[in-house]
Amino acid sequence: MSESIQPGDVAPLDTGRLALVIGNSAYPDADFPLPQITRDAEALTNALREDGFLVDALENTTRLGMTRAIDHLKKRLRSNSTVLVYFGGYGIQSDGQNYLIPIDATIWSEADVRRQGVSIDHLLSQLRNSGARVRLAVIEASRRNPYERRFRTYSHGLAPILPAENALVLSSAGPGEVVADPEGLHSQLISALLVQMETSREIKEVFNNTRNAVVAATRGQQIPVVLSTLTESFHLSPAQIGAPAYSVGSAVSGHR
Repeated sequence: MSESIQPGDVAPLDTGRLALVIGNSAYPDADFPLPQITRDAEALTNALREDGFLVDALENTTRLGMTRAIDHLKKRLRSNSTVLVYFGGYGIQSDGQNYLIPIDATIWSEADVRRQGVSIDHLLSQLRNSGARVRLAVIEASRRNPYERRFRTYSHGLAPILPAENALVLSSAGPGEVVADPEGLHSQLISALLVQMETSREIKEVFNNTRNAVVAATRGQQIPVVLSTLTESFHLSPAQIGAPAYSVGSAVSGHR
């Protein structure tokens, strides 16, 4: 197991572009390892740093490691910050809420999910309350519940994610949908996202084009979801650093 926070080595410390990338692939208490996830997290970290983000990257981390990293991120936020959070690993829904599962979770019931998981909804609320101007999230956790045999009842995939104002969320599948992990270097979602980060600069365009590329590549077997309440445009191009990166626009409804 490795667990570390690595400061970005491309963008300056006073950047308004912050990211937290968490890739959990080795779950001792689950039957199915996720070897692609750490490669996905590493590739996304590199791409974000090239785009001027100061990235904290964690691999195979515990609940304490995840909460400390979130607190570390919150302390850096300012009123003009843009923050992106990526989580790859297992996610489980319970009572309409979604929980990111750390590698040290021991889960025998839904109550354990709520106690030991990290709530996606709470995380997004924390970033909003900490003052981040634009909040972006990529959630690659729409998988079969690895603990389903221990539950009396269970639900696959994730519940709907409802972002607050000025947020944009890309999820690997729709509510209740499960994504298979194909063979290959990267997942379908991250493969498409990395290409779009090279070719499409406005973030809503990046996420929407990623969704469309995954749908095409899987012939409709996987349909990512883009949920947007953004009222501003944000450009990934490093050339935008130090120049105005925002423009007022209209709120965009969620896409399926």
